[in-house]
Amino acid sequence: MEMAILVLLLVFFGLLLLNVPISFCIGLATLATMLLSVDVMPAVTTMAQRMAGGINSFALLAIPFFVLSGLIMGRGGIAKRLIECAMALVGMLPGGLALVNVVSCMFFGAISGSAVAATSAIGSFMLPEMKKQGYDINYSAAVTAAAATTGMLIPPSNILIVYAIASGGVSIAALFIAGYLPGILLGVALMLVCAGYARLKGYPVGARLPLKLVVQKVGAAIPSLFMIFLVIGGIVSGVFTATEAGAIAVVYSLVLAVGIYREVKPDELPAILMKSAETTAIVLALIATSSAMSWILSYEQIPQTISAAMLALSDNPLLILLMINLILLLVGAFMDMTPAVLIFTPIFLPVAVELGMSPLHFGIMMVLNLSIGLVSPPVGSVLFVSCAIAKTKLEAIIRPLMPLYLAMFVVLMLVTYVPAISEWLPAQFGF
Repeated sequence: MEMAILVLLLVFFGLLLLNVPISFCIGLATLATMLLSVDVMPAVTTMAQRMAGGINSFALLAIPFFVLSGLIMGRGGIAKRLIECAMALVGMLPGGLALVNVVSCMFFGAISGSAVAATSAIGSFMLPEMKKQGYDINYSAAVTAAAATTGMLIPPSNILIVYAIASGGVSIAALFIAGYLPGILLGVALMLVCAGYARLKGYPVGARLPLKLVVQKVGAAIPSLFMIFLVIGGIVSGVFTATEAGAIAVVYSLVLAVGIYREVKPDELPAILMKSAETTAIVLALIATSSAMSWILSYEQIPQTISAAMLALSDNPLLILLMINLILLLVGAFMDMTPAVLIFTPIFLPVAVELGMSPLHFGIMMVLNLSIGLVSPPVGSVLFVSCAIAKTKLEAIIRPLMPLYLAMFVVLMLVTYVPAISEWLPAQFGF
């Protein structure tokens, strides 16, 4: 087993350092480990079977649907209306534009289910405006990146669907509902940091809008926000499954973007479909190779060994959960969320369950933890998108990110040690 772990790690990190795409790193590392145990042809056959089996799931059909609906929403003038709505609601508070940035990312993340999409759509509008109003561009980029991670928790979220499959049967509907309070708590924590930073730096406060204009701006965003209620309401009430909800989200976003707002022209749809196919292919390739790696880890009994070792170290649940969080924070800094969830759920979930944590609670904690990795160098994808939009360097936004990191870590600890934050709302709906 020691040799298997060594080969797996050496091949994976060696390829990663050579800038090989992460799905190839995982797949080739897995294949190399399999070759230690069996001959070439059985290893290749097993690899193919495990990859095909990993994506042979009806629930995964929801991912391409939600990806497509998010892309349509992103191109359909939704971001502008959500920003105007947020401006009407919180623009007059201290650090108004930073707060608008956070709220807009929460809204858009809830609609698109993608932190990268939220960063791109909201950042393209907000970063130039914040710079114009005197905000430091590096701070603005940091706020956008951190706020975009709220969409990983506030449903619909593709990564919660992936966790539901990796955990072996946690309800997608329960995970979706469980994500609301932690996602909102994360957004509020970031807003508090932004308000304090604004007072410290003396950033301008936006003018209070007349009530009539506030109602008008909020009303203009309601059709976009209604998709949240349509999707989640249908899933919770049992009218349709998460996969069917994804299809309905596509139809609704098409009606909104093409028919009502008319921001997307029919001749733009092929390009959107192609982009959706590319994104879906990347995600499914990660799921396929990660499923194969999960299998070889189980075959070598690595999860059982790690679980036994962790439980032997201490019988204090607080300490072990802190250890799991620190390991996942390190993993999130080097690995994309999808493979991290698929690989580390079978390793750490049994430990968490042994400590009395429910799979639902652990899933929310894990997704929140790995969301921090999206804004952590060296791999953080959201961080690079935000830097590209702001036309700044990665190292320049690390310092303004520090108080935001602290806020995210505090929320992570609250979610870890206060189960009610994740479990109370699903319980109200009978989960």
